[in-house]
Order: sequence, then C-alpha cells, then structure tokens
Amino acid sequence: MVSEIQSGIKKVYLMITANGILIVLTSYHFIKSPAVLNKITGRGIDKFIAYELPLNFIKELYGESYYLTLEDLHQSDEFRVLDESGERVFKTFQLKYLGTPIYYDGSTEK
Repeated sequence: MVSEIQSGIKKVYLMITANGILIVLTSYHFIKSPAVLNKITGRGIDKFIAYELPLNFIKELYGESYYLTLEDLHQSDEFRVLDESGERVFKTFQLKYLGTPIYYDGSTEK
C-alpha cells in the first residue's frame, strides 16, 4: 500500500465543473498551481469552483478507495481523481466541510 509520504499528497478538493463534481487529490499546496492547472485543463476542464476538504477526513471517509487511488499508475500526484460521482459525493459527506470557494474561469489571473 502506498503511503502519503511516498505519494506526496498534500491537499484534497471538491471540484464543481461543467461535467460534474469531483473529489481530487494533489501533491501541490494550491489547486491553481500551474502544474495542477495543466493536468486539469488536460482533462478538458476549463472552468471550476473548488473547495478544500480536510485530508484526514477524506482518508477516513474513503478508506481503502483513497489508498487504491494513490496506487493508480495512470494518474499523477499533481492531480488524482478520487471520486467522479457527484451523487455519491453529496450523499457521502456534509457540506459544512467545504472551505472557502476557489474560482477558476480559464483566465491567466495573477
């Protein structure tokens, strides 16, 4: 099993996109870091609203699925998708865990 030290995961975000809701993991401290945005836009996502979630809470909530996602060789630590089912996301946890929204509209803002 891959540990967080080996994977380097630092942050978890709930992302609201045109195609649905995702729970994503990243090894970067901010979802709008250029390397992360490169991975996101590479998946065809050009606008999103993201909310940071507590990492320990997500590890506990997703359990083995969290660790299986870390082992997925088809994803990178810059941007790993943990959950793509918006319905499951909304049924799984309370919205009180959402932090301040982070907006990205495709612009190269400073």
